[in-house]
Amino acid sequence: MAIIKLKRGYDLNLKGKVESNEVTDVKATLAAIVPDDFHGVVPRMDKKAGEHVVVGETLYHDKTHEEIKVTAPVSGTLKEVVRGERRKILAITIEPDGHNDSRTFDTKNTVKDLLLESGLWAMMRQRPYDVVPNPEARPRDIFVTAFDSAPLAPSLLTVLGDDVKYVARGVEALKTLTLGNVYIGCRPDETVEAPEAVIHTFVGPHPAGNAGIQAANVKPVNKGDTVWTLDIVTVARLGKLLATGKLDCTALVAVTGSEVKEPRLLRTVMGAAVGDLLADNLVESDKEQRIVSGNVLTGEHVTPDGFLRAPYRQITIIPEVAKRDEFMGWASLSHKKFSVHRTFLSWMCGKKERSLDAKMNGGERAIVMCGEYDRMLPMDIYGEFLIKAIIAFDIDKMEQLGIYEVAPEDFALAEFADTSKLELQYIVREGLDKMRAEME
Repeated sequence: MAIIKLKRGYDLNLKGKVESNEVTDVKATLAAIVPDDFHGVVPRMDKKAGEHVVVGETLYHDKTHEEIKVTAPVSGTLKEVVRGERRKILAITIEPDGHNDSRTFDTKNTVKDLLLESGLWAMMRQRPYDVVPNPEARPRDIFVTAFDSAPLAPSLLTVLGDDVKYVARGVEALKTLTLGNVYIGCRPDETVEAPEAVIHTFVGPHPAGNAGIQAANVKPVNKGDTVWTLDIVTVARLGKLLATGKLDCTALVAVTGSEVKEPRLLRTVMGAAVGDLLADNLVESDKEQRIVSGNVLTGEHVTPDGFLRAPYRQITIIPEVAKRDEFMGWASLSHKKFSVHRTFLSWMCGKKERSLDAKMNGGERAIVMCGEYDRMLPMDIYGEFLIKAIIAFDIDKMEQLGIYEVAPEDFALAEFADTSKLELQYIVREGLDKMRAEME
């Protein structure tokens, strides 16, 4: 087992971490699938409002590749297909019937067909472009991350629980789909048993848990290469599907953040209503609170009547803006003001837990070429130059600077630390989409 040490990055230590492994079951009164969570898939509905669905039944398929399907996470009545501008599908809501009936899949089918039919295919991502994989392509390698290094993220092995026994079978199935190897990235104290996989141990701060970061430090993606990335939870779901013939859509969710009374683990279903997960557990405050489905760096801002978004394992609640008017503002000498850099005296307090809000502390400005992106990005690329090339849409430079091996989540930490206040994840996403349209 090779050990890879990453020095670049940063661990953001926030208040509201789950301390106990005790799990509470929560029944969802409503669940939803949000098509935007499956980038690269343009939905065409297979079901209509009012129809009954069971777990694993197709809700919609991709317009371009009809074999790519997204399935129901719970049995019940399809309540509504929520549409926005130009009839774009924003969400598909399902009212659970409490029976949890499930479709039975034929495990004699090929692994590829099983992944496509069950909807697990949509849980994977392809590099380049960070989209749902093209079924016609065969990956050079498959990279699986077995830990999440994001702020307040739960341990993926805790999320797996007893289903860790299905990982080996899932890896064995994935091995049949690639020309190369299935690589698994683990923490030193959290390893898994998978004889068919090549396991690497990663030591270092966030974003060490990103599958793309692990791929860049094991076997980088070059022009012409195709690799797939996914997490260990999806691998276990595949193994369980092969063993039982049924799709397991339960989700173990960590409810975290400084605005939570009791950070805890909840067992529910994929896409559960946020209101069910936060019931009577928010700190009473006259100030606005921001609910993030996911972690504070890459998660989606949702409303109290919103839904748990993919990858379905964390909700974080932080203050929206704790103090709108501060004495001396950025010039304050208070040890409570936080900065990744040594701008304030807070760096002398060590990495103690902090309660940070969603305030931007400044507006967008010119890029400061000081290497701060590189300090947050443990990849062999020049982050600042790549961002400039994307903004200019210089295809040649984008290729030379490593556009094919990055995803928006890889730049999330750099976006947090960025003195220029640029929306780096949005810039990278837009650049990847334009590149894909140009090349395909």
